[in-house]
Amino acid sequence: MSDPNDTVGYELDGHVATITYRRPEVRNAINGEMREGLNAAWTRFREEEDAWVAIVTGAGSAFCAGADLRDGEGSVGRWPGSFWEIPTANSFESGWEIWKPTIAAVNGPCIGYGLTAAAACDFVIASDRASFAFPEVRIGVPTIVGALRLPERLGWANAMELLLTGQRIDAARAHEIGLAWRVVPHDDLLADARAWADTLCEAAPLAARATKEMAWRGQRLSFSEAVRFGETMRRVAAGTEDAAEGRAAAAEGRPPEWKGR
Repeated sequence: MSDPNDTVGYELDGHVATITYRRPEVRNAINGEMREGLNAAWTRFREEEDAWVAIVTGAGSAFCAGADLRDGEGSVGRWPGSFWEIPTANSFESGWEIWKPTIAAVNGPCIGYGLTAAAACDFVIASDRASFAFPEVRIGVPTIVGALRLPERLGWANAMELLLTGQRIDAARAHEIGLAWRVVPHDDLLADARAWADTLCEAAPLAARATKEMAWRGQRLSFSEAVRFGETMRRVAAGTEDAAEGRAAAAEGRPPEWKGR
């Protein structure tokens, strides 16, 4: 199992993994070393059986300031591939299929790659000090993965507001357009994110993953194909130990004890 490096923190507490951008001196801008650390952290989360939910956040006063443009080979040039993804989907931000629930706890500026990562998460919980931007068009570069994600998530005009202006929006505006699911006082951010992660852990982990995958894939299939795919997943999930435990717990009137098996 891969371990992140010094630029990325990974902590598993119970069934909740916290992944932390850890270059606060440069507002957690992503250089080549951090790129490799992030890939290792998300790979570990995907593969670690006891990790059911992830929170991603930033050290210091920023979530992530985007690519470190001072890093010569850096965050754009050093993109390690993966045996379980197509070559262009070579990071969590760019589309790794991780069906475990994910939460972005946005503690400050969330820019470029940082916003791409937040938009990949199921839930964005923002500090009232958070801000969001895709500034690429202001330096002559198109935004690609963000342009694929945001219209579906925010609607066309709201997505274009971020993508075509490069302007920064605050947490209140992010909540208004549906980018931030919840805005909380800054000092409550991590506690709020952890409380929500614990709530998510109350669900059977394999059933939650199958449901998330169904929700994503179902939007890209015809209705009949989606139903067939979903019923296949349901039959597979019904044969797991957790499904048997869920039925037994319901019959006995007690909380289930999930194993993720």
